[in-house]
Amino acid sequence: MEPRELLEILSVAEKLKCVTRHSDTSSGRRESVAEHCWRLSLAAMLLEENFPDTDILKVLKMCIIHDLGEAFTGDIATFEKTAADREEEKSRFNKWIEAFPEFQKKQFSSLLSEMEELETKEAKLYKALDKLEAVIQHNESDISSWLPLEYDLQLTYGRENVEFSPYLKNLKACIDTWTKEKIESGK
Repeated sequence: MEPRELLEILSVAEKLKCVTRHSDTSSGRRESVAEHCWRLSLAAMLLEENFPDTDILKVLKMCIIHDLGEAFTGDIATFEKTAADREEEKSRFNKWIEAFPEFQKKQFSSLLSEMEELETKEAKLYKALDKLEAVIQHNESDISSWLPLEYDLQLTYGRENVEFSPYLKNLKACIDTWTKEKIESGK
């Protein structure tokens, strides 16, 4: 990859540092998409020994690129995002990677296809962790920032994505206990 190409790609990706998500951090400010991607990647790395038959490097790549389309569309909360929104994000992302050098274009396209199909253990792990990281972040935010619909969503979001893994089902149960305690305490 030529230096100029790298700088152009990184300039687009930099927007994820500025695009905020629906959730707040524990300090009360809006979380950026880049922060979400970073912690999602950290979670994948930390779980490598729990998933010995999974290519964690591939999972990390998925975690890093999964929200790059939001550099063009911004982040739309899951409960507001429509099929048209998802298609627009995908279309803009695909158009962007068409200009990548051949190696990176093939790599990103292949990863995106695998992520969409959700058939490999790597794609399933990435997707489950993506959902769980969002729930964890909401639990870390002040409950006063939650919308009424999020009380139930915190307990259901990602549930179907963890079903393939006893470890992830246990993690989801632990997060759900935390959520219930948070709701009961009102904090």
